[in-house]
Amino acid sequence: MLNAILPHKKLSQIIFEWQAEDRAALLALFMMLEITWHWLWCLFVWSQQAQYGTYVQMALLPPVWIGVSLIWLLCLWLMVYFVKIRNNLPLLYRWQLALIAGYSIYIAAVILVMGHSSLVTGVSLVGGAMLGMMLVRRRYMWWAFLWQVAVIVTVTFIPYLGVKLPDLRQLTLTSIPLDTYNYLTYSEMTTIENAIAASIFKDGKLSWESIEQLRQSSSFFWRSSHLYLALPKAIFMVYVFRKLLVILDDSKNEILEHANKDELTKLNSRRFGLAMMQKSLMALKEKQNYSVIILDLDYFKNINDTYGHDTGDLVLREVGALLNQTFELDETVSRQGGEEFLIGLPHVSQTAARAIAEDLRLRIAEHSICLGDGRKLPISASLGLYTVNHDDLLALKQSYQFETQTLPLQTTDVSSQTMTALNKKPCLIHRLSKALTQQRQLPSLIKTEPPADVICQRIISIADSALYHAKESGRNRVASANELIEIGKIKF
Repeated sequence: MLNAILPHKKLSQIIFEWQAEDRAALLALFMMLEITWHWLWCLFVWSQQAQYGTYVQMALLPPVWIGVSLIWLLCLWLMVYFVKIRNNLPLLYRWQLALIAGYSIYIAAVILVMGHSSLVTGVSLVGGAMLGMMLVRRRYMWWAFLWQVAVIVTVTFIPYLGVKLPDLRQLTLTSIPLDTYNYLTYSEMTTIENAIAASIFKDGKLSWESIEQLRQSSSFFWRSSHLYLALPKAIFMVYVFRKLLVILDDSKNEILEHANKDELTKLNSRRFGLAMMQKSLMALKEKQNYSVIILDLDYFKNINDTYGHDTGDLVLREVGALLNQTFELDETVSRQGGEEFLIGLPHVSQTAARAIAEDLRLRIAEHSICLGDGRKLPISASLGLYTVNHDDLLALKQSYQFETQTLPLQTTDVSSQTMTALNKKPCLIHRLSKALTQQRQLPSLIKTEPPADVICQRIISIADSALYHAKESGRNRVASANELIEIGKIKF
């Protein structure tokens, strides 16, 4: 039933899209519903005073009932008035404050006359404040909450000063009333009521006679009253905050979706693709490979200039769909920007990566874009790839460290693992030799760990150099940076 009344999408609309005056009017309506519940309790007790008159201070009931009615009318008037004062925030905030002040005084009175240690107190104190913070100015509800806490503390300790406070509760031993007027004996009353309830049961068994005696006790009446007054509000508040958690989950997923996905191609975003690449590279172990493919659509600017940006967007969407169909979940495909795409392939060797890139090139070349007038637009792509293994990654790190190191140390401090990695890259050794000539000493004991994003950008830059070579060689082809490095076409 509650799901039909307030689905989480409707609640989200209320919180994020409704105007301030509409939310204030809704809060006044919720207050009216709660007060109506209290008003019906007063009506029930009044109509059954012959039976329950010994449990309730009947002389106090009429003024309580009148006060409940007046607060109900105030909430009704404010609910209607809030709708009439649109686009007048100063006036709206003043009447919001009046609504919260009136309701706070009302709840304080309910706490006073119903028993400050009751379930009603806890639900009213916490539930009302949290619901109000969703709909009106949070500062107002915070101060109202603190004021109610002060009231509870006051009514707890003031009876010890000899001050009698009004109390609707009247304890009875079946039919013998115990006259009590303040909260000083509230705990004692509860203890007595528990003893009375326990004495009803004979031999620990419940009989029809004992049920009737229990029903006639004040303990049963007041506990039932507290449940009646508190549980509906508690259930509603738990339901509302459950819906809020659903809204938060949906919002989180939506935010992540927008942050991690490219809206046009539905591929991963550049930021997410780089983050996944960094994670894979940092976890790279010995004898493992990581391959990177940079894909760039050929003559894409001409497509935009000739057919318009709508056609260019169509090309990007269809290429994005083709990439999504081609690669598995453990492979990261992201749009780098414009017509360029980044593909990360964990645990894929150079030979396998080249085969994948060649197959992808052929699939794109065989795919034509259907234009609105029935024509087909052929497309192609150039790809650059680079495969890095654990030793290459170590060499890249050492390259960064030598470039950033400023303290000259002894050559004997360079680890054998570092030298092994460097020996596999003659061009890097040349760069280090040049640095040695300038400094006359070899930097060692490198402590500067390169940021993961720097290493990623270096690997992408190497793959991009291969892509540039593919473009210069005639486009619609695959170029491997590993092969180009071996023959000296590009630098490591």
